[in-house]
Amino acid sequence: MKTLILAEKPSVGKDIARVLKCARGGRGYLEGDNYVVTWSLGHLVTLADPENYDKKYKTWNLDDLPIMPEKLELVVIRESAKQFAVVKEQSHRKDVDAIVIATDAGREGELVARWIIEKAKCRKPLKRLWISSVTDKAIREGFANLKDARNYANLGESARARAEADWLVGINATRCLTTKFNSQLSCGRVQTPTVAIISAREEEIRSFKPVKYYGLSAACDKFKLTWRDTKSGEARCFDEKRVTDIRESLKNMNEGIVKEVIKKAKTMYPPKLYDLTELQRDANKRYGFTPKETLSVMQGLYERHKVLTYPRTDSRYLSSDITPTIPERLRACSQRPFGKICASLLAKPIRANPNFVDDKQVGDHHAIIPTEQSANYADFNDRERKVYELVVMRFLTVLYPPFQYEQTTFKVKIGQETFAANGKTVISAGFKEIFISAPEEDEEIEEKEQTLPALKSGDKINIKAINVTSGVTKPPSPFNEATLLSAMENPAKYMSESDKNLSKTLTETGGLGTVATRADIIEKLFDTFLIEKKGKDIYTTSKGRQLLKLVPDDLRSPALTGRWETRFSLIADGAMNKDEFLNEIRAYTFKIIAEIKNSQMIFKHDNITNARCPECGKFMLEINGKKGKTLVCQDRECDFRKTVSVVTNARCPHCHKRLEIVGEGTGKRVICECGYRESYESFSKRKKQESDAMNKRDVQEYMSKMQREAGNGGKNSAIADALKGLKF
Repeated sequence: MKTLILAEKPSVGKDIARVLKCARGGRGYLEGDNYVVTWSLGHLVTLADPENYDKKYKTWNLDDLPIMPEKLELVVIRESAKQFAVVKEQSHRKDVDAIVIATDAGREGELVARWIIEKAKCRKPLKRLWISSVTDKAIREGFANLKDARNYANLGESARARAEADWLVGINATRCLTTKFNSQLSCGRVQTPTVAIISAREEEIRSFKPVKYYGLSAACDKFKLTWRDTKSGEARCFDEKRVTDIRESLKNMNEGIVKEVIKKAKTMYPPKLYDLTELQRDANKRYGFTPKETLSVMQGLYERHKVLTYPRTDSRYLSSDITPTIPERLRACSQRPFGKICASLLAKPIRANPNFVDDKQVGDHHAIIPTEQSANYADFNDRERKVYELVVMRFLTVLYPPFQYEQTTFKVKIGQETFAANGKTVISAGFKEIFISAPEEDEEIEEKEQTLPALKSGDKINIKAINVTSGVTKPPSPFNEATLLSAMENPAKYMSESDKNLSKTLTETGGLGTVATRADIIEKLFDTFLIEKKGKDIYTTSKGRQLLKLVPDDLRSPALTGRWETRFSLIADGAMNKDEFLNEIRAYTFKIIAEIKNSQMIFKHDNITNARCPECGKFMLEINGKKGKTLVCQDRECDFRKTVSVVTNARCPHCHKRLEIVGEGTGKRVICECGYRESYESFSKRKKQESDAMNKRDVQEYMSKMQREAGNGGKNSAIADALKGLKF
């Protein structure tokens, strides 16, 4: 008899098949002497649409709501029906007596497999493969330690509860809003609070009133002192007259006396390892990658290249069983530019510490780290290289000791006023030897640390000048994709006081959405025109702002997700029945649908153009999407769309902002908001010439690099030799 292995994706299935020596190929599966390996394509099965229960639901009608099927049914996704047929056929083979679930090890991966097995009506015994990387070693170890799938049944139930609750609330609320206000209005327990968070930040910025503040700076030999208020200790003062009066009282002072020298030994630990959200934030700050782009690159590095561990993790720690594998992982990433660092770390014993190893902080998966498989840079594209190097550098950083320094503060008396200066002396550079921090958000820094002379209490110092300084308080910055991810991960700040008790639950469960879904949620908000981009900043659209007024209060608050996640955890732990939770959701759905139906609010398009829809003749709406401008028919049933402009990655030669492509046919041109104009034909020709020049230069640089890295007495490497004869 044989065992059927069900993987989540073809690439993972084929890796498992190779390790298990399943070489005989079939359509959608591979077979060996003991195993048959097949795979899903993500979800093969999903919850049925309303029209599957009654054909009348094909037409959206307010009077038909809420739609409440007695039991939510599963349907095969049409685009992947052939692969489902393969999986079903293999699962019912007479020579297959057991199934191993080898989908992604997590709540959603469990749902993928459970739905497929349920729809295929297969009742054979189940085992579970639970691994965090798809290297040969991890697969072999995973099969040597297969789990009983019954241990994960409640996890599958919690996943189904989440999916069915989102269906009941999302389908009904979206249809109700859309038909009530005759506009395509999409809402849900995650996406709507996300829009509300962006709107709240916009309100903070709008209501912010800048205030000018003042201070004093005293110039000494090679360092500066900053005035401190004697009572509050603050360096700022909002009373200009008081500051100028103090300056006037000190104008003849040319000497200060050191009253106190405070020295404190301080320790700074390395930043924690990456989970997906932190990696998405850093990739956005450094390289401008969207969260979805980063996840896509990570999937390739995990599945295809096999050089990084499972990406959809919310942990930033390793479990203790991973510690013995660290030397092997270091050897796997010890090529340039990490060779010297890895050699240095391998020369000493690896010491695990609570800064990065903590079993209690690891859930389904540990943090993202390199696997034991060596990376081949020649196989990476530019984005893959950048993301891979981010992960490797963070992995190497946590293995270094902490940064230790002595912080010194001088308190100096000038007349009757107190001035201070801060500085630091490095004791041990630790991880700072190699770590380069990501670009931070703009922050207002009152005092910069500086190199200070050796002084002691009672010393006199020469004062060269005392000047009045000033500044203006700044509003919070608009969200960009990196900071929005942070807000979704920790939304407690945007909850009402009465819901603060749920903030702990939200923090523990990862906030709004999951590490796997946040990127898609942000993309959906752009695609449904609820938010838009201006430069790197994200703003709500008129449609988004109006939606927040039309939806029930619950759907605007992160607290709803907090309450649901509490229930999901109880279901996963076996402490609550799924049907009990879904009965609550059905009652809640009736409540919000009644609230929307009885609403006296109105929805008004304020982006109507003079252009008429070629399909139905109604005036079209101009939408500022993430990738450019689009004209969309205002009739939700027509939904005709036409691209007006596309934002490119090419930069304006004058102001270096991104160029837009507008127009059609011979009138197609490239423009910039600074006024720059260029025909599309000229632009294409210029970019091709630049690309050709770059290709030649890249090859030359790569050949030189191969020569430098060759370990055979300065001779060319095999790759450089191969490239040498090519003509470019």
